[in-house]
Amino acid sequence: MESLLLFWGALVDLSNAMAPYIVFGLLFAGLLHELVPDALVTKHLGSDNVASVVKSTLFGIPLPVCSCGVIPLATSIKKSGASHGATLSFLISTPITGIDSILATYGMFGWAFTLYRVFTSMLMAMLAGILTNLFGAEPEPAPAPKAPAFSMAAPPKQSAPVGFSMAAPAKEEASCCSSGCETETKKRFSMSGALRYAFATLLGDIAKPLFWGLVVGALITVAIPEDLGKLLAENSWLSYLIVIAIAVPMYVCATASLPIAAGLMLSGVSAGAAFVFLSAGPATNTVTIGVVKQMLGTRALAIYLGTITVGSVVFGLLLDWLFIRAEIDPKALVHLQEEAGVIAVASSLLLWGFVFYFLAKPWFRKKEASCCSGESCCS
Repeated sequence: MESLLLFWGALVDLSNAMAPYIVFGLLFAGLLHELVPDALVTKHLGSDNVASVVKSTLFGIPLPVCSCGVIPLATSIKKSGASHGATLSFLISTPITGIDSILATYGMFGWAFTLYRVFTSMLMAMLAGILTNLFGAEPEPAPAPKAPAFSMAAPPKQSAPVGFSMAAPAKEEASCCSSGCETETKKRFSMSGALRYAFATLLGDIAKPLFWGLVVGALITVAIPEDLGKLLAENSWLSYLIVIAIAVPMYVCATASLPIAAGLMLSGVSAGAAFVFLSAGPATNTVTIGVVKQMLGTRALAIYLGTITVGSVVFGLLLDWLFIRAEIDPKALVHLQEEAGVIAVASSLLLWGFVFYFLAKPWFRKKEASCCSGESCCS
């Protein structure tokens, strides 16, 4: 019973600390989605150079898209002509951070840790993109020989009927795309659309990983023995290896990874090891690994995994070194208020209400489908 009460207290503290920033971040993400045209991202990523990599990284930093949600977006960017490097840098920078995750990181760890996380994710994404443009191209297969032509003469021109012009459709299409089609693609701002995207589409995508992130973070806070936390704290390399082994194949979004990292730090794990989880966890998972291999090739996949793994460990070690030099206790970095304010409690209740709604929604749909399959419900 005592362990259950400790778990409940840790879960409430984590929720109250993160909920206001997540709710505000979701609202800002909805406004951003309505104000920024979808074609703007694709327009600037077509060149195979460093500038496209930098642009894709900067575009990806504020977008609140998780590591699985970024897959169709990156696929669309790649099909629209983006380079391999720009696509990969977008795949890395987008899921590690987002406007909701940045605000939640600030609420839980402060500005210094937040800026460090954003800056290092930019460096890893740009490095992976540049390396992919330089060394990630797969050797193209030799073109198949063309079949010999039966005749070198051009086919006879077909005469158009009297009063009919073959160029009319092209002219009509050009006039349409120069005037009417352009106006149809303009996006009008809708507050209801922004709220729907924020609290229906986006929160619906992250509801399940956010739920498990909060639960696992609370479990880590109360369930890890003090001896294990001490062992991991004294042997940083062991904690790094364990975190990397868990984070790379695991699916966890940037926001949902925060309570897990907070639980690790409160249990005695170094801030660098927790940072490794915050970087490698959202950036990689088994689904994204398969998509990267299929879409960009084996070389790009090796660069993708190598950059994230090595970069996370290097920047984690650097963070630990900075903490030691500044004599900062990682536990003191985690901001968990003992007495939450009205806004924090209201935001936490709102967030959990939406989370439980999205978790229960598939069950209600399944029940409704099974009911409607019978004659008594549908008749």
